[in-house]
Amino acid sequence: MMVIFGIAAFLLNEYRFHAVGKESYILVIVPIILMVVFHLNGRQIFEYDSDGEALNFKNRNIIPFLDKPLHDEFPKYKLIKYEIVSVFFVKRLYVTISSKNSGSTILKYEISYLSGKEVNDLKLSLNKVVKTNKEKND
Repeated sequence: MMVIFGIAAFLLNEYRFHAVGKESYILVIVPIILMVVFHLNGRQIFEYDSDGEALNFKNRNIIPFLDKPLHDEFPKYKLIKYEIVSVFFVKRLYVTISSKNSGSTILKYEISYLSGKEVNDLKLSLNKVVKTNKEKND
């Protein structure tokens, strides 16, 4: 949205109003930089549901055309392990689940926009599921 408004303001300034000189390029550059940062940071909306017998992960972007939304649902007993990786301002959740064909599959979700409390709640919930699965297998 900001990119479209920035380009529209730039074009109106260049061809109609001439209110701003060379600084009008900022109207295009700043929104494009913000869009690149959004894209590098990953999908902004992460939803997790562990009620019932299945784990449900949804990961989507505020700007719909940047990335395709992810939606995965699988039984709790398939969860093998998980890992949260933080590099600078990017956080990712890697979930390893058991699979019939290849033995295991790794699913990746961007969780950069979750607060510290939300990440801790996610860890507690996933730890409980992993612990229960290990006890059942032993």
